[in-house]
Amino acid sequence: MNTPQLRIAQYETVLFNTNLNPMGIPTSVTEAIKQNIPSIVKYPDIYYTKLKASVSTYVDAPLENIVMGNGSTDLLKLFSALLLPKKAMVISPGPGEFENVFSAYNAETVHYDLSERDEFVLDADDLIRNLTPDLDILIISNPNNPTSKKIELSDIRKILDACKELDIFLIIDEMYIEFIDNYLDYTAVPLTNEYNNLAVIRSVSKFFAVPGLRFAYAVINNPEHKEIIDRITTKNNIASLTAIAITDMLKDADYIAESQSMVHTERSLVYLAMSTSKTIKLYKPDANFMLVKLLKDDLTSSDVAVHCNQRGIIIRKCDDIRGLDNKYIRFCFMRPKQNDLMVNTILEIV
Repeated sequence: MNTPQLRIAQYETVLFNTNLNPMGIPTSVTEAIKQNIPSIVKYPDIYYTKLKASVSTYVDAPLENIVMGNGSTDLLKLFSALLLPKKAMVISPGPGEFENVFSAYNAETVHYDLSERDEFVLDADDLIRNLTPDLDILIISNPNNPTSKKIELSDIRKILDACKELDIFLIIDEMYIEFIDNYLDYTAVPLTNEYNNLAVIRSVSKFFAVPGLRFAYAVINNPEHKEIIDRITTKNNIASLTAIAITDMLKDADYIAESQSMVHTERSLVYLAMSTSKTIKLYKPDANFMLVKLLKDDLTSSDVAVHCNQRGIIIRKCDDIRGLDNKYIRFCFMRPKQNDLMVNTILEIV
C-alpha cells in the first residue's frame, strides 16, 4: 500500500511557524558578506568599534551600555550567570526557553499566567500584586510570543518601579518590537537611562530574517554589572562576517521601512479576512504573527496543521505551551499571495 503524501506537490513549502520577516535577507547583508569573504582569515576585532557604534545609533543608547552575544538565549544565559537567581518569574503563555535557561542555573521558576478572559493582555497592576521580595528576576516579552500582544511603556515603567522597590531585576525581551506600529513609543530602551535594574534584549533573527548570523544585543545601564560582563565574556565572540554584515544591516533604512509597511498591511488584511469566521477566535495581533483559537468541538490544532501541511503551509500548534492547549494555533504573516493561500486553507477546515 502506498503511503499518502503529506503535502500536495505543486505547493511550495512556506514556514508560517518561524515568525521571520517575509522580506527575507536584506540585500545589505548579502552584499556585505560577498565583499568581505577575505575577513574570515583574520580574527575579529575584539573592540568591535564599528559594530557597537552601529548598534548604539540604531537603538539610540550609549555605546558603553551595549552588550553583544550569539543570540538572545546566549544573552539570557549571560544575565543568569551574572545574577545567579534563586527564583525567577516568567509570563505564561510565553517562550519556553526562558524557563529552560533559568532551570539550567538552578533557579526556581514561577509563572504569572495571563488570562484568556482578558485576551491575554498583561494587567500590570495585577502582575505587580504577584511580585514577592524573594524574586530575583522577572522576564517579560514585549510584544509577547505567542499572543502577539504589546505592553504600554507606562505599564513597563510601573512594573519597573515595583521591581526596583523589591530589588528585582527586570529583563525585557524585545525580539519582535520592530514589528509593532510606531515601535519607538513602546521600546523600553529609553528607560535604561533611568533604571539600573533593567536589561533590554533584542535579537536580529526575526525582524531582519537572519537567524543564521547568531547575533543579539542588550542595553543595560549598570556599571557594576557591565564591568563583570566585560570580564567574563569572550572578547571576540562575534564572527567577523557577522559583525560586518550587522553593521551595514542596521543602517539599511529602506529595508526597515519596507518591512514595517508590508507587515502592517498584511497583518491588517489577514485579520480582516479571518474575522468573518464565527468558528475561530482571533487575538488581535501587534507583532508579525497571530494567535487563533479553534471553537469547533471536534477540531484540534493537529487537524488544522495536517490540513495546512497538504498545501505546503507549516503553522505552529500551541498545545505544548503553558496556558494554551490543542485548540490554539499561531502563524506569522508572509507575502500577500502566500497569506491568501494560508487564510483560504485554514478557513476551509475551521
